[in-house]
Amino acid sequence: MQKKKTAIVTARMMPEVKRQLQARARDANMTLTNYLIICGLGQEITRVEGLDAVLSELKAQGRNLNQLTTLANMGRLTVLRGDDLIQAYSKLCDTLNALVTEVR
Repeated sequence: MQKKKTAIVTARMMPEVKRQLQARARDANMTLTNYLIICGLGQEITRVEGLDAVLSELKAQGRNLNQLTTLANMGRLTVLRGDDLIQAYSKLCDTLNALVTEVR
């Protein structure tokens, strides 16, 4: 369960500084609020390149799995050769593990 943000902080700054902060937040794929919170707490922001392709593949494999599960539950599948699916998931897991190792 996500906690609701209710506290407000107001800061005055030059417009150029605000634009720079907004650009940095955008580059980090974050909202300005989240960017300022992370920076203010001294936490490191790590940007991982190439994750879009991995997430896209993960979604595609998830859709495939859902379709196969639906067909199996309907009794329309009697034999399932999941070698290709298992191999794709294995490759995806290896890629995600490499990304996690690199980020740490």
